Amino acid sequence: MAWSAPAAFALADIIETPARLTDLAPENLLTDVTRAGERIVAVGERGHIIYSDDEGKTWSQGEVPVSVTLTGIDFGSDTHGWAVGHSGVVLKTTDAGATWELQLDGTRALELAIESREEQIAAMEERIEEAPEEQKSDLEWALDDLFFALENLQADLEIGPVNPLLDVWFENEQRGFVVGAYGMFLRTVDGGETWSDWAPRIDNRQNFHLNGITRITGGAIVLVGEAGQIHVSVDGGETFERRESPYDGSLFGVIGTGQVNEILAFGLRGNMLFSTDLGKSWRMVPNSAGATLNDGVVADDGRITLVGNGGAVLLSTNGAETFRESFRSDREGVMSVVPISGTDLLIVGEGGAKITDARGKNLQ
Repeated sequence: MAWSAPAAFALADIIETPARLTDLAPENLLTDVTRAGERIVAVGERGHIIYSDDEGKTWSQGEVPVSVTLTGIDFGSDTHGWAVGHSGVVLKTTDAGATWELQLDGTRALELAIESREEQIAAMEERIEEAPEEQKSDLEWALDDLFFALENLQADLEIGPVNPLLDVWFENEQRGFVVGAYGMFLRTVDGGETWSDWAPRIDNRQNFHLNGITRITGGAIVLVGEAGQIHVSVDGGETFERRESPYDGSLFGVIGTGQVNEILAFGLRGNMLFSTDLGKSWRMVPNSAGATLNDGVVADDGRITLVGNGGAVLLSTNGAETFRESFRSDREGVMSVVPISGTDLLIVGEGGAKITDARGKNLQ
């Protein structure tokens, strides 16, 4: 305990310290960007959240109650949005990103997970009592796994809220999910006032990291992560099925293509996986660039853009059949992207926020 206390205190400090206002926020590391109606909102390090009402030409900084690095943002409506980040924080805005409140931190997230595992253990013990003798051995192995998971969570709780949330998706102003490191997966149905541990709903016994979540055209919710994980829900997130993946490395993002039931997942070393049938079958999309891919977006005209490390900007105009590869001259990592006017892009990453053409060349 002696070694963990300073870390816990330091984490508490940055969770309780508001983000500092600075004119440099649009030039510092930004990790994700999205739209809130006509407004563009981006998140980044030190709790920075910035927003623009003129397609990224000028920026304002939101009032944020934490100083942790933020990793993901999504809006359930034009005004109601959520951001997630390190130390398991979940932030909410009701004014399109101008002001934010802390809804959840990693300590409470761990407490929810512990409560959930304890309920699973009680249910499994009851099941073992009632099971035929020939089934007891397998069920007892599963019970041991649950006890092991519980012990890990209790140990994490002693250290403090160290595990980051990595992505967020909201269907509307009430229903949404957050995902993160070591299998963190939480759902809310009341706008984040309360949360439920959703990790037991997916096949992830090794507690691999969960990196991205989205809804694709047709309504399916898709979740991707470490070790080639792909989970698909066709009932609004009540249940998920794990899909067989042709790639067993880390997947960092997933988007739809605009076509019903089509999924494009991507990640480490530029690997891209494309499915037209909700992940029942896949093909690998050729990509000679080889750069790790972090995010992607589909424009209204069907153009698909993926962005990644080393300034990678990949463009497809044929529904993800093929991509044209470009690298920005600064070679700084690009973390996220939104389309703006015409075929131009607003990208964010190591160099902050920049307006570019469709191939990632700076226009501003």
